[in-house]
Amino acid sequence: MKCATITLLVACIALGAVASDLGNSATQKPRVTTLTPSPIDPQVIRQGGDTFDDAIAIPEIPYTTTGTTSGFTDDYDEACPYSGSTSPDVVYKLIARADIDIDVDLCGSAYDTKVYLYDADMNLVACNDDFYYDDDCGDYVSRLRFAPIIDGTSYYLVVDGYGGEYGEYQLNIREDEYCELDCPAQAYLEGEPPLVDDYEDAYNGGCNSPQYGEPWQDLYGDENGELVFCGVSGWYDYLGSHYRDTDWFYLHVGESGVVELEAEAEWATYFWEVTTFCSMAVLPNILVEECDSGTMTIEALGEIIGFWVGPTVFEPPSYAVDNEYDYVIHFSGLMPVPVATESVSWSAVKALFR
Repeated sequence: MKCATITLLVACIALGAVASDLGNSATQKPRVTTLTPSPIDPQVIRQGGDTFDDAIAIPEIPYTTTGTTSGFTDDYDEACPYSGSTSPDVVYKLIARADIDIDVDLCGSAYDTKVYLYDADMNLVACNDDFYYDDDCGDYVSRLRFAPIIDGTSYYLVVDGYGGEYGEYQLNIREDEYCELDCPAQAYLEGEPPLVDDYEDAYNGGCNSPQYGEPWQDLYGDENGELVFCGVSGWYDYLGSHYRDTDWFYLHVGESGVVELEAEAEWATYFWEVTTFCSMAVLPNILVEECDSGTMTIEALGEIIGFWVGPTVFEPPSYAVDNEYDYVIHFSGLMPVPVATESVSWSAVKALFR
């Protein structure tokens, strides 16, 4: 298992081989020992080519196929953000039929992948190393979002691996579309300041903001224990390095002892249950894709549940139009917000009856 040490927090969870990092800045990815690919199976059908010259054609979008990089040569590499790949790679050719953005998805691949998109002049259009960190799609599996292609132009898609890794892959290509969430009327707003360069996260940075006392944000429900919460997350540069905004919450639990939630987000976002102290193991979570939704049920062990929200990546994608994005969470099962009381002396009470 690959584990990442972050400020005051080692977040390692035994969900298969998934490594979970709740930090706000990327750590260096461990180097993989160079492997020797086994000979290629001549029975593989619809396998990508070895170079641009013998690339397999993609006839149309959407497109789905499977293959293996085992037995091929190492021809290409890009820093996305990690370079130095010695893995074998395979190549596909695509001729665009419209001006669109495409989603190149390797979800379900069996190794630590990388993927690159080039134009006909070998200019890099887009690339990705790590997108997924989960049991469903794989650990350190790649995906390109909103890669632009122009009608009539030829492109080459390279499926590669990190370090020396190789193996079987699944490739899905489809048109990508932007989306936008609306914050419901009367929702509770997070209220965090804008994410600007050299941002100091003193608002709800939790365990990633020890210099500010590890601030968590308290969330309560209405008289029915319900809350619609609108949050803002995203990315910023701090002292020349890329950071993501991570939001840490105390969910105050109602009498049932169970909190249920449904979450939506404009960009791929993790929603984690965490313990309420800062040397912790992370607990159950959901991944919500762009403008998709996910549900989660949390059974409380006490009166407060720790909860974490943050982007899946540490810097805004190249296709993002802004460094901030919205997410919305519908909670039920929360403790109603406490009614403020005013301290009154016994003498003041007696004076009311004189």
